[in-house]
This record gives sequence, structure tokens and C-alpha cells, in this order.
Amino acid sequence: MKNSLAIFYQDLKGSFRDLLPIVLVVAFFQIFIIKAVPNGLVSIVTGLSIVAIGLALFIRGLELGIFPIGENLATDFAKKGSLFWLLVFAFTIGFATTIAEPALIAIADKASMISDGKIDAFFLRITVAFSVGFAISLGVFRILLGHPIHYYIITGYIFVVIITFFSPVEIIGLAYDSGGVTTSTVTVPLVAALGIGLASSIKGRNPAIDGFGLIAFASLMPMIFVQVYGIIVYSFVDGSSVAVVIEEGSKAIASVYHFDLKDTILELFDVIKDISPILIVIFFFQYIIIKKPVGHLRKVISGIILVILGLYAFIIGLEMGLFPIGESIAFQLTAMDNNLLIYLFGFLIGFSTTMAEPALLAIAIKAQEISNGNIQQKSLRNIVAIGVAIGISLGAYRIVAGDPIHYYIVVGYIIVVIMTYFAPKFIIPIAYDSGGVTTSTVTVPLVAALGLGLAENIDGRNPLIDGFGLIAFASLFPMITVMGYGIYAEYKSKMKSRSRI
Repeated sequence: MKNSLAIFYQDLKGSFRDLLPIVLVVAFFQIFIIKAVPNGLVSIVTGLSIVAIGLALFIRGLELGIFPIGENLATDFAKKGSLFWLLVFAFTIGFATTIAEPALIAIADKASMISDGKIDAFFLRITVAFSVGFAISLGVFRILLGHPIHYYIITGYIFVVIITFFSPVEIIGLAYDSGGVTTSTVTVPLVAALGIGLASSIKGRNPAIDGFGLIAFASLMPMIFVQVYGIIVYSFVDGSSVAVVIEEGSKAIASVYHFDLKDTILELFDVIKDISPILIVIFFFQYIIIKKPVGHLRKVISGIILVILGLYAFIIGLEMGLFPIGESIAFQLTAMDNNLLIYLFGFLIGFSTTMAEPALLAIAIKAQEISNGNIQQKSLRNIVAIGVAIGISLGAYRIVAGDPIHYYIVVGYIIVVIMTYFAPKFIIPIAYDSGGVTTSTVTVPLVAALGLGLAENIDGRNPLIDGFGLIAFASLFPMITVMGYGIYAEYKSKMKSRSRI
């Protein structure tokens, strides 16, 4: 008990340290730029403290429950030698975790509302969930065959680019964003554990090279499937497109958090509901297909309970502390009519939220573990956070300028493809995955609110066309910065080797 409390205390200290950049960014803009004390300061501080506690509980739960059960399942499937059931499991876990993903539900509802029902929220979620299930099955199949990941990913990018030129403008930003919202806080660790466990169990596979990459598949496929859905909807379904263009004087108003005991209690049931499909799939395959009891069941159950409580605290804390202040600052910055401040806020909030992202932390811990410390989790998180920061600031510029999103994204993909051929093999799958893990519990709602808030507050912008897309920028640029980090690290290593000769 004493040892467990000591470990939790260390996790809690790390959580507060990770949240410190967000606090500093918010304090800087409130004190020196906006020059006003935010409404509900006590609620905001309390919310951020709850976020830190939730993050610490979540990390401990991952280590006790999610990581072990995911890796054990992968090992058992590899021993069973049934390709059919392994692919069915991969598809089911992808579909089940995505259909109930809170970030996807929020984005789908927002898209339906803005398009006046033209984009159906339920069918959009089904499309994305099916694409993720297919993606993870394809990613597992790649691990089994031992094919290099970049052949698949580059082919996928080519499909994305080609289909973009046939897609209606109303769906492009939403399609690009849908690739980011699928990789949730629970899905990422479980899928990562599945890939690494599978690669570790198959002779001739390298966990660092072959184990990562499933998240990249899950981020890529929805962009293709949602654009196909958009082509069908806007070509064959009755109804005209609704162009909601913001006119002068029709600005949005920042929201303020109001505590409601009933809603707070219901939030816990929502978290349980969101995680239950994953648990049903896991235990069904464990007991019915593998026909083997879960090892250290009490420990695993304790971990799952901690994950649920951690996510619950995390979401409550975000609603109390981070979302209101983020929306408030975005609203006030657009009112100040200073675009440079918007870009600066986008950069800083992108960096700080990414450093507090649980999914990225989970992947970084795994990357450090399987690389025997060659990839430091802190360095990887910093590099990814810089990529997100650049992406969000550039995405904010794109909204302000009113440029079509696909020009930026296509150029970004070309850079990723070029860098893939220069980056060391061990960093490529991690770089591809890093684009998916950045857009999770903390980043997605705040970044989506920022993008839609800008589009709703800038004259002449259409929220459906211009408001979506920031998440896509936040997913794209970490791939570039992580591969750049790998290229630089390899160059430095070679220079050191030469100097010794």
C-alpha cells in the first residue's frame, strides 16, 4: 500500500509538471495581453487540479490494466495462429472503441448542426468507426507480413490527395479532422499494446519498427472513407448545401462552466458507457475465442477502474478549467483584431496541451521502453508538441486568410513522403503514430473549439468549410518534426563515430 501511494505521488507530481505549460500560457495571455482576470478563477484552478489527479490515476491504470491485457491478448493470438480471429478482433476493437468515442460524437454533432442535417451525425460516426476497424485490421495484417509501414502509409496519402480533388469543399476539412478524433485516450494505449505485443511474439519482427504504426492506419483511413461519404451525400442525397457564412455583428460568445451535480454524476456513467464496448470486446475474445482466463485478474480490474476514474476526473477538470478559459481567450483575441496574437496563442496552446496529452504520454513511455532508452519519452513529447504548435498556428493562419485547406495538407504530405526516405527506419512508425496520439482527450475539444470559434468570429468565413481542419494540422506536423528529430539524431551519431576514427 505504501509503495503504491509513493508511485501515485510521483505520477501526481509529473501530472502537475505537465500541466504547468498550460497554466503559464493562460496566465501570460490573461495578465499581459487581455489584461483581465478571467471569470470563475476558482473554478478554473480547481478544474486544472482535478485534471492533474485524473491524469495520474489514468497513467497508473494503464500500467496495471490496459497495457498488460493488450499485450497478453496479442501474444495469445500469435500462439493460437488463427489469422481470421486475429483480424476479426482487430476490426472489432477498432469499431467498438471509435463508435463511442466522445470526441467523434462531439465533432459529428457539430458537423450535423452546421450543415443543417445534410451531414448525418450517426452515419458519419458509422463511417469513421468502420474505417478505423478496417485500418487496424490492415495494420495487423502488415505486421504479420512484415511489410515496411511507409509503403502502406504513402499509398494511403496518395489516395487521400486524389480523392480530395473530387470531394465537395464542405466535407474536406471534416474528413481531415476525422482522422485525428478517432485515436482516443483509451484506444491509443490498447492498440499500441496490441501492435507491440504482436510484433514481440512473431519471430523476425522488431517491436520498435513493426510494433508501432497501427495508430497511423487508424488516423489515415477515416480521411478516405469520410470523403467518399461526402461525395455520396453531396452528389446523390436531396437537399442543398447550407453555406453558413459569418457576417459582421454575428459573433459567437464564449461559454462559461456552470456546475450541475446531476450532469457531473451522469458524466461518470458516460465514461463507463464509452469504455464498456472495449471491455466487452476484450473479455469476449479472451474467454470465448482464446479460452483462457485473464492473468492477474484483480490487478487488471484495478487498473481498468483507475482508468475509468482517471478519465472521469480528467473530463470534469477539462470542462471546469481548460475549455472555458480556452474559449474565452479565443473569443477575446478575435475581438482584439490582432492576428499575430491569434497565431501566438495557437502555437503556445498547441504545445502546452500536447505536453499534457495522456495518449502521447502512453506512446512515449512505450517507445522509451522498447528502444531501451534510445528514444527518451520526454524528448519525444517535446518534439511532438513543437510539431503540434507549428501545425495549429499555421492552421489558424489558414482560417484567418480563408485559404483552401487541401493546399496546405497536400504540401505537408509531400514533405512527409520525402522525409520518410531520409529518416532512420526505427523512427518512421513512431513518427506516423505521433500524428494520431496528439489529437486526443485534451487537444481535440480545445483545438476544434478554437477553429470553429475563429471561423464563427471572422467575417466572411463558413464554419463548415473553414472551421474544421485544425485537428488535421495538429496531426500532420508532428510526423515532420519527429522524422526531423530522427534524421538529426542519426546525423549526430554518425559524426560522433567519425570523430572517434
